[in-house]
This record gives sequence, C-alpha cells and structure tokens, in this order.
Amino acid sequence: MKSGLIGFLESVKSRDPAARSRWDVLFYPGVWAVGLHRVAHWLWEGRLFFIARLVNHLARFLTGIDIHPGARIGKRFFLDHGFSVIGESAEIGDDVTIYQHVTLGGTNPTTGIGGKRHPTLRNGVVIGSGAQVLGPIEVGEGAKVGANSVVTKDVAPASTVVGIPARPVPVDTVHYSPGFVPYGTPCAEDVDPVRARLAELEQELEQLRKEVAVLKTARRGQGVEPQPKVKSA
Repeated sequence: MKSGLIGFLESVKSRDPAARSRWDVLFYPGVWAVGLHRVAHWLWEGRLFFIARLVNHLARFLTGIDIHPGARIGKRFFLDHGFSVIGESAEIGDDVTIYQHVTLGGTNPTTGIGGKRHPTLRNGVVIGSGAQVLGPIEVGEGAKVGANSVVTKDVAPASTVVGIPARPVPVDTVHYSPGFVPYGTPCAEDVDPVRARLAELEQELEQLRKEVAVLKTARRGQGVEPQPKVKSA
C-alpha cells in the first residue's frame, strides 16, 4: 500500500512542474478528492449508498470536486486543481490526467445503453481545463482533449481533439510538446482545424490555377486563342 501511494505521488509530481516534493502533492485537493472517492466507491459497491453519499458530500465540501461514488477510477489518476464533476457511470483508466472545470457528463437515462450514460476514458488520456465530455462515448488510449472543447463523439486513440464541437487536429502534437502535453492543448496555430482546412483549400486553388495555365498554353500551341468575354448590354 505504501509503495502504491508513493508511486501515485511520484506520478503526479512528474506531471506537475509546480510540485517540489511528494509532500507538496499531498496537499493537492485532487489527491484528497480521489482518496475520499476510493472510500465512497468501496461503500457504494457494498450497497451502503447513504454513507457513500455522505463521504461524497464531505469530499465536495473540502475540495470543490464532485465525483459520484459509483464512478470507476483506475490507478495514478491526477485531477489537477479541481472544480470538476465526474458522473455515476464514468469509467477512468490508469494514468489519466484531468484539469480544472472539466465535466464528464451524462445523457438522458433513456438514451444510455444498459444504464451507461457517462464517458469512458482509456489509459493515459489528458483532458484540458474547461472541457465537457458528454454521453456514453469513449476517449481512446493516449488521446488528448484540448481546453474548453466539447466532446460528444468517440475520440480515436493517440489523437488530439479541440474546439466546439471537438475535431481532430491535423498534425502530430508530439512535434510541439514531446511526452506529456499539459492541458491536452497543442500551442501552435497550424493545429487549428479551421486554419488547416483553409490551408488545404488554398493549396487546391493553387493547383487548379496551375492546371488552367497548362490548358491555356496547350490551346495556344494548337492555334486556338481563347475567346474574349462578351459584355452583356
């Protein structure tokens, strides 16, 4: 148990440059929230729902983080800062990082499959601050969700999505931030999906211009002059 706690604190320290030691990490509200959730979830699994809810409310009062006792959370989960909400049927894998003001929200109970209304985050996922991940969707292993994104569809493993609604970025984020990407957000203009699409359209337009120029040259070589435009009266 001691080695597991030390491994958890070290994993948090490796993801947060502000942490000077494991003692610093022990004072993080996210660490307390996850620790109290372990107790609440154990009680919930034992069908002691009322007591589990009491622990949940105590954790929310102390940390500002609301994790439903029914949520399933893996190892070395780092919830940075706080003010986040994690729903009842949410499932979180190992080594997941979530920043502040994130919601793992649910859909209408009638639209869930077998009561599954909240997202599933696979191992190594990073969710940026302010992101809203909604519904019984899956965020694949190693995927990243940029800050303030709204995700309502599955996210492919190892991809990065940004925006409202969230869309995959067109370049590999590792080029900009090798290893762990803070806030799941690549900081470069050319990873904006809109700017990337505009660049693609400009390239297509340039290619069409070249093809038109080649056709004009060919027509002149055959002695065919382009007809002048006739202005309408």
